[in-house]
Order: sequence, then C-alpha cells, then structure tokens
Amino acid sequence: MNISERTIFIPGATSGIGLALAERLQAAGATVIIGGRRTALLDELRATHGFDTIPIDVADAESVASAASELIARHPDLDTVIAMAGIMIAEDWHSPASFLDTAERIVGTNVLGPIRLIAGFVEHLQTRADAAIITVSSGLASVPLRPTPTYNASKAFVHMLSESIRLQLADTSVRVVELVPPAVQTDLMPGQRQNPMAMPLAAYADETLALLAADEAPREILVERVKFLRFAEVRGDYDEVVRTVNGTDIHAA
Repeated sequence: MNISERTIFIPGATSGIGLALAERLQAAGATVIIGGRRTALLDELRATHGFDTIPIDVADAESVASAASELIARHPDLDTVIAMAGIMIAEDWHSPASFLDTAERIVGTNVLGPIRLIAGFVEHLQTRADAAIITVSSGLASVPLRPTPTYNASKAFVHMLSESIRLQLADTSVRVVELVPPAVQTDLMPGQRQNPMAMPLAAYADETLALLAADEAPREILVERVKFLRFAEVRGDYDEVVRTVNGTDIHAA
C-alpha cells in the first residue's frame, strides 16, 4: 500500500497508537490530519509536529458530521481515514448499576464512532482513485478479556463491520483495511503503559507501518504478537488461550 502520497485523517491521534502512527506516516511522506476532543493538545501537536488538526468527538454525531464537512473542504485530496478513536473501561456485569452506563459509553464511542466516521467520509472517498478506510479492532475481538466485556464485543463488531463493508465497497475505489492491535503499552487502561506483557508502542507502530507499506492490497494488519489471539480458534487452542489471557493482567488496544 503506497502511503507516501496519501492524505490521511486520524481521529483519536492525540496520544497512543494514533499519534505514533501519525508521526510515522508523516515521516514517510503522507499528509496527516489528526483529530481529537482536547483542543489545547491539538494546538500543541500542530505546533510541535506540523500536523493539520481538527476538533472531533466521535461520540457526538454532530461533531463528526461537522468535522467531516470541514475537513473535506480543506483537504479535497483526502483519501484515507483511520478510525482510531476508542475507549476501554473495566466493568462488573453482576449488577446493571455496575456496568450499564459504562457499556453505553463504550458502544457510543467504539461502535457508533466508526459508523459515524465512515458515514461522514465514504461518499467523498469514492471520488478518489485509491482510497482506504482503516478500522481498528483488537486481538480481544477474537479472545475475551474478563474485565472488559463491552470493549471485547465492540471490537468484535468492528471486525465484522470491516469484513462486511469490504464486500459492499468492492465495486468502488475504497479498500477496507483492519488494524488488529495486541496489548500495546499505552494509557488505554490504567497501568497498561507499564505492563511488561504489552508490546512497546514504538515497536507496534514500526511493525504496523512496515506491514502496511509491504502489502499492495492489505486486509488485516496483524503484527506477530497478535496472532496468538487472532488465530486461537483456527489452531484449536481457544480455551487454552482464554485461560492464558485471563490468568495474567493483560490488556489489548
């Protein structure tokens, strides 16, 4: 996939995987626009990295529609959207008081967020000769982590959404690529940045960019670390992998 001449929008790129990929994509020659809710941080990143920036909250339908309209007007050559924004929160499903509000927040961001982003850009992307929607699921779409049921399910949704819209958009110029991160050392969950079981952020971003650049028509971007989760059912060791993942304090992006 040629990334050096692309114009790429990454909402949720003010930190973590999104920012690490934005830095590397820009260094590879792409024009990168980053989005997020924290305007002061966007201003700082624009000053320090030279990114164009736009405020956006993927949990707010009006915010996404407004940002999409403005961004397309500012960057008519936009050809790639990476739906990076997401939240991960532990829940206790023994009582609805312990999970219902949290579950609704996660669905609003992790499920409705990508839907809103795709809705905001898909018509424009079809006007570009070589466009891409890049979704972000997780190794936890394939193997559940006990403390985060709704997060796991939201990423399974993203996986199946990616598979499905890839079929529908096969008659267009828009390819659908799914990033499938393993546990990565970010601030997605408390303590995850220090988790020795998680993949270092720089290593994840470097491997992901190399895989994107090496494949002319990528479908899933699977770093080696995530294949333990992604192919558990295929290998026939799903139950063992579930026990392994839930026997240690491991999270996934």
